[in-house]
Amino acid sequence: MLTLRAAKLLAEADVVLHDALIGEDVLALASRAKRIPVGKRCGRHSTAQRFINHQLVHAARTNAVVVRLKGGDPMLFGRAQEEMDALAEAGIDYEVVPGITAASAACAQLRVSLTRRGLSRSVALLTPRAGAGENPSQALRANADVPTLALYMASHESMAIARELMEYGRAPDTPVAIIENASLPSSRECLTTLSELAAQPVSELLGTEGPPEGAVLVMLGEVFREVLAQRIDQFAPLSRHAPNAA
Repeated sequence: MLTLRAAKLLAEADVVLHDALIGEDVLALASRAKRIPVGKRCGRHSTAQRFINHQLVHAARTNAVVVRLKGGDPMLFGRAQEEMDALAEAGIDYEVVPGITAASAACAQLRVSLTRRGLSRSVALLTPRAGAGENPSQALRANADVPTLALYMASHESMAIARELMEYGRAPDTPVAIIENASLPSSRECLTTLSELAAQPVSELLGTEGPPEGAVLVMLGEVFREVLAQRIDQFAPLSRHAPNAA
C-alpha cells in the first residue's frame, strides 16, 4: 500500500535504500534505481544504524534522487529521526513522504475500525521494546486502560505482554487480533483472547513453524469482539459435527 507520491518518487529514483520486508512488487517500481538493502530484523543480522546514516548521506551527495524506503510509515517506529538528523547535519535537504502504518492496514484488512462511537474513543500505538542501554519500557503500564491498543514489535514477548496487561486490569477475555504482513498477499491473521495469548506463542496461534517471518502486529480491544465471535461461529459447526476428528 503506497501513496501516489511514493510510487512517483520510486520511479524517478537513482538509488533506493530499503528495509528488509519490502516486497518485490514495490521494489519493481524503482526500475532504474540501484537497490541497497539496509534492513533491520529482530534476532537476525541487521544493518547498523550508523552505517545506514552513512550510506544515505553518501548516496544523496552522489545521486540526484535517493529514496529511503521503509515499511509502514517512516515516522512511526521507523527510526526516521536519526536519519533525518544525519541528513540535516550533512546539509542535505530532504522530503518525508507519509506511509501506511501497519495498524491502519491491519484494521482495513479485518474490516474493523480502531475507534468506535460509545466503545473506543482512543487508540494507543506503542512498542513494549526498549533499546540497548535504555530503561525498561513503561508503555504497557501507562496505556493499559486505553480502549484499543496496537502493539508493534511485540510478537517475541507476546505471552509476557498478555500476562502483564491482565495484571494491569485488562480482562482475560479481551479480544486480540494478530496480523502478520498486513495488506500483503502473504498475510496471516488470528483472532484470539488475551488469556489465550498469554498461554501460546504467536507462532502457534498463526500456525507457523518457528518465529513468523514477516512483521507482526498485535492489537486488542472491544472493537474486535464481533469479528472474534464471527470466527468462533465459523469454526464451531466443525467441532460439533466432527468430535472425533484429529
